[in-house]
Amino acid sequence: MTSALLPGAEPYAADGGRTGVLLSHGFTGSPASMTPWAQDLVERGHSVRVPRLPGHGTTWQDMNTTRWEDWYAEVDTALTQLHQTCDRVVVAGLSMGGCLALRLAEQRPADVAALVLVNPAVSVKRLDVKLVPVLQRVIPSMPGIGNDIKRPGQDEVGYDRTPLKALASQLKMWKDVRAGLDRVTAPLLLFRSADDHVVDETSQAIILDGVASPVKELITLHDSFHVATLDNDAPRIFDHTAAFIDQHVGASRG
Repeated sequence: MTSALLPGAEPYAADGGRTGVLLSHGFTGSPASMTPWAQDLVERGHSVRVPRLPGHGTTWQDMNTTRWEDWYAEVDTALTQLHQTCDRVVVAGLSMGGCLALRLAEQRPADVAALVLVNPAVSVKRLDVKLVPVLQRVIPSMPGIGNDIKRPGQDEVGYDRTPLKALASQLKMWKDVRAGLDRVTAPLLLFRSADDHVVDETSQAIILDGVASPVKELITLHDSFHVATLDNDAPRIFDHTAAFIDQHVGASRG
């Protein structure tokens, strides 16, 4: 049985103009990490969806019963729903949400008008993570990665433990997504925090070198940690995203 939803972890949806934006939160996080961004996009005239990925926003034990295919199915459904009322849809994601966004662009290129990635994860150098396929057989979790935020008082409503069966599944998704990066042709905007304690620099290089997007823009964030969408550079992310959408996808309204 799924546990009760944590306060603030609710999915977010709002209808606006004919340009939609799908926002995906990260591993062990929740829609709370994306809600301010979503609200900014709505104020600029967009239709927005922020799904809650299965196993998130309740307990880490719940998450250990889910796999990457479940998370992908959730964003895939949200993309389909947005296309029912929108002419074009931009897909954005934080951390693992960025990996899910890339997967959508690989599998449904005609349906993804542009990509916006914030500290996306498709690889990691940490030895303990590389050992997860073995560790998950003997221990259920390890210390969490949530709330890596420089700005005081912010909360992504995530878990304080990392569920290892779920993490082992994420590693499989990373491998699949890395193998298909050359199928990504959508314009790409990537934000990278200079001081990120969760995702190292290898993911950025793999993505930018691997995608076939004719437009690839990298912006470095100097005043934020991993969850930059809730951090000091959040207004910069919001403004640059809006400008990128207007330039490469179309006007915000109508």
